[in-house]
Amino acid sequence: MNILIINHYAGSPIYGMEFRPYYLAKEWQKRNHQVTIVAASFSHLRNKAPQLAGTVTEEVIDGIRYLWIKTPAYEGNGVARILNMFAFTSSLYFLRSKFASEIRPDVVIASSTYPLDIYPARAIARKAGARLIFEVHDLWPLSPMEVGGMSRNHPFVIVMQAAENYAYRHADKVVSMLSKAEGHMRDHGMSSGKFVYIPNGIDIVEWERERTPLPLAHAEILTQLKREGRFIVGYAGAHGLANVLGTVVDAALLLSEAPMDFVLVGQGPEKDALMKNTAQLGLRNIHFLPTVPRGAIPALLDGMDALYIGLQKQPLFRFGVSPNKLIDYMMAGVPVIQAIAAGNDLVSESGCGITIPPEDPQALVAAVRKMMDKTPEERKSMGKKGRNYVLVHHAYEVLATRFERAISEC
Repeated sequence: MNILIINHYAGSPIYGMEFRPYYLAKEWQKRNHQVTIVAASFSHLRNKAPQLAGTVTEEVIDGIRYLWIKTPAYEGNGVARILNMFAFTSSLYFLRSKFASEIRPDVVIASSTYPLDIYPARAIARKAGARLIFEVHDLWPLSPMEVGGMSRNHPFVIVMQAAENYAYRHADKVVSMLSKAEGHMRDHGMSSGKFVYIPNGIDIVEWERERTPLPLAHAEILTQLKREGRFIVGYAGAHGLANVLGTVVDAALLLSEAPMDFVLVGQGPEKDALMKNTAQLGLRNIHFLPTVPRGAIPALLDGMDALYIGLQKQPLFRFGVSPNKLIDYMMAGVPVIQAIAAGNDLVSESGCGITIPPEDPQALVAAVRKMMDKTPEERKSMGKKGRNYVLVHHAYEVLATRFERAISEC
């Protein structure tokens, strides 16, 4: 089967996020499918841009064929990013006949987060006689409306709403990373029987094989805390507004007399303010460390007694969430304290930890104390439940099979 994935932001281990198209393509290649990924040359998610040689540049990464479409650079979420989106989708539409005849896809997957790519994707699919899958990462334009405050009468929202509705009507299947989004999609034109939930995942072989040692600074702090008999609650990820790590600082103040420490690993726009607040409060039970290489994540998480993840209160989460960070936590086999209010709850469903209300320092304090009161064997059992849940439901090998099944049902 020839599979064409259209994902504006698709990345790879060479270029950085986003990784889902790459890992699905790897699994499908093992099953003798041919996979082509079409992506924009510029994405704010990547840490490195591909080298271009014209309007379309071909590159093979780990046996996967990438076609990079030249697009302008941008910063932030302003007009330049919108121009980048339209440059990608208009170029793709212009190239629809070329891609249909040269790639000859059996299935076309439109997967660019925003829904405009459905137009060129359907045009390519019709010319090639291929099945059409619309893959939903986030609900657009609902996301910019509810998170960004855009009016439903804004021209950008009107254009995106038309594209979303068009996608639900014309796709043969709609694959969603949001488990509770089917009702919204049906309200916007999707017929029954099209919805398939396929969440974010993890490459199990890569997790187990590509382990690198912790940087010295990280290893020294964790070793010292364990030597002192401290209970370590870890966090690994972005330090941004959405992560509401101020809740952790407030909880650390309330736990200042307890034999425990928070260890926060990562970077982000809020990190300096968090460190300044910690210093002003005179807290000695919270430690800030820089990001570690991807290969060192398993060793980092293994060094924690419990792991924390939190997100701002957000009505949009009623449709479900699928954070990659949570999948990593669960794969590490360490119990989780989750401060997220969403339509789904993997922590409670798997039994791998404690779920509390977001932005509630008192609730976090209670959860930490509850975790400290458990025996090491009880915490190990919780962590094992999380790991087993990931192996069954979130391994890319499993997700690729579910995706294949959805394609075969078209």
